[in-house]
Amino acid sequence: MKFIVIGISDAPEPSFSSEVLEVIKQGKIFSGGKRHHEIVAPLLPADAQWIDITTPLDAVFLQYQSLTSDIIVFASGDPLFFGFANTIRRKMPEAEILLYPTFNSLQLLAHRLVIPYHDMRIVSLTGRPWPEFDKALIERTAKIGILTDKEHTPATIAQRMIDYGYTSYQMHVGEHLGNPTLEKITTLSLEEASQRDFSHPNCLIIESLGQLSQRTFGIPDADFTLLDGREKMITKMPIRLLTLQALELRKKNVFWDIGFCTGSISIEARLQFPHLQVCAFEIRPECEAIIQENIRKFGAPGIDIHIGDFLRTDLSALPHPDAVFIGGHGGHLKEIMAKVKTVLSDNGCIVMNSVKAPLVKTDSHQLWDEACQELGLRQAPPTTRIILNENHPIEILKAYYHPDK
Repeated sequence: MKFIVIGISDAPEPSFSSEVLEVIKQGKIFSGGKRHHEIVAPLLPADAQWIDITTPLDAVFLQYQSLTSDIIVFASGDPLFFGFANTIRRKMPEAEILLYPTFNSLQLLAHRLVIPYHDMRIVSLTGRPWPEFDKALIERTAKIGILTDKEHTPATIAQRMIDYGYTSYQMHVGEHLGNPTLEKITTLSLEEASQRDFSHPNCLIIESLGQLSQRTFGIPDADFTLLDGREKMITKMPIRLLTLQALELRKKNVFWDIGFCTGSISIEARLQFPHLQVCAFEIRPECEAIIQENIRKFGAPGIDIHIGDFLRTDLSALPHPDAVFIGGHGGHLKEIMAKVKTVLSDNGCIVMNSVKAPLVKTDSHQLWDEACQELGLRQAPPTTRIILNENHPIEILKAYYHPDK
């Protein structure tokens, strides 16, 4: 099967080369979105068959697979730029594809603004969640081109940036690019953009207004909002960084922080490893406001927060972790580790910090050893032991789950 994919802009009267016009003239079966159909309808042969591209896409591809003729598809901009040609390649990898691209919307916006875009990072929020955009912000990307949809609008994007402290940017918004009547280009501050409505379709480019602040390697403990102001209710920065090292987060995908309290481990992990999906669990409801405040203070969007007893939490809809930190267990360490094992990815790891204090009756290290033996977890030697100032010794314990061993 052969697909001929033709890129078009939002212009109501498209301008095609003679080669493309001849392809359309000879065509029999055409496809595209409803807006594309409205634009190209005058150019189609009288007996043309049109297939609307609508969700669910599986139904559309079932129609394609029942055909024997070439299919001419109209798609916005460059069909390989987050476009429909990629969908064809994924759904029908054996199909032949011939492309006639045009400028994509972000190229058009850069052209109108005379902004070089070779160094621009591209993020699509069209039918996609926030993680890639959040990652670009955390990594202090100076220039970001963003494809939007009706939920991820310029206003909601600007407000998210304000909420998490990424305010050293200006926003360029392009509406109906390529349409000589409706096209509009606007440059605004984030505050202005957050208060405006913009017509759809649109895209935007955000540019830094100067040198962006650099991420610190380790957040000072005194900068965190604490639980009841209690300094001992936070994993101290040197321990925090050693813990993240033990978790090997650079090569992990999903990290769970069980017993987050102030959120220091989750936030440090999010900032140092912004590719991670971070899920944070805490039984105390008053900690939700604390972690939210700290997340905004340090610019760490995208942490998935769960309040309640971990042992009663439904985990079925959550991504399975390949790294887990147990920051608090309330005397139920074995039960928590057993539940974690049911969802831990193969070769995933669990890390816990054990404090040996003279007045503490329960030896968490002993509980850890017993749990690892009972659950078939392989402990990773040697144990890291550290003493900070006059505090009690802390041991960083680590175990792996190898289902085949």
